[in-house]
Amino acid sequence: MAGFNKVVNNYEEALAGLTDNMTVMIGGFGLCGIPEGLITKVQEMGVSGLTAISNNAGVDGFGLGLWLEQRQIKTMIGSYVGENALFEKLLLSGEMEVILTPQGTLAEKIRAGGAGIPAFYTATGYGTPIADGKAIREFNGQPYILEESLTADYSLVKAWKADTMGNLVYRKTAMNFNPEIATAGKMTIVEVEEIVEAGELDPAEIHTPGIYVQRVIKGSFEKRIEQRTIRAAEGK
Repeated sequence: MAGFNKVVNNYEEALAGLTDNMTVMIGGFGLCGIPEGLITKVQEMGVSGLTAISNNAGVDGFGLGLWLEQRQIKTMIGSYVGENALFEKLLLSGEMEVILTPQGTLAEKIRAGGAGIPAFYTATGYGTPIADGKAIREFNGQPYILEESLTADYSLVKAWKADTMGNLVYRKTAMNFNPEIATAGKMTIVEVEEIVEAGELDPAEIHTPGIYVQRVIKGSFEKRIEQRTIRAAEGK
């Protein structure tokens, strides 16, 4: 990797510098748009004490479920527990701290962090345990709670295409949390399906400018489906 070329050739180089007790953001919604290879490599590295920020924690045995199996996550900040039995067990036992956050609030906390906004007011969660210990202020007679933004030491992102300068294009719903997370990490690592030369992407189609990206790696993806339901054929 030299100059403006941000492409790295292996996962060791992509994740160089990631160590214990860091805060890591991970893109994806369920298993859609997750950086599968980067997640697996972090598991293999064996780093621990991580604060993980992601919409959810994968499923048992895949995605962030791999980190849960190795007890690599100390604190999980997310909005959904449902598809992962181990996640539920660690939450209920108190073995792992879990900070559940309304999904829209989580997205805005990440977006605000990437934009350099330290906090914002929202009505979501007022009058519930979400508001406990947080500042409350009225605007036009409506109470709002103060939510602090989120940033990370490392952001792990999945995109569809990148050029060598780190400009990114996402594909359909696999975009999800990835653009916001790409802006909120001190070190943003992106795993993509295709890398093209600088200048080959249409500037009007770029979703994340390369200024936010430090390293890009070409991965291969299983793209596992969380739940597959098949209707029985007629007459059977």
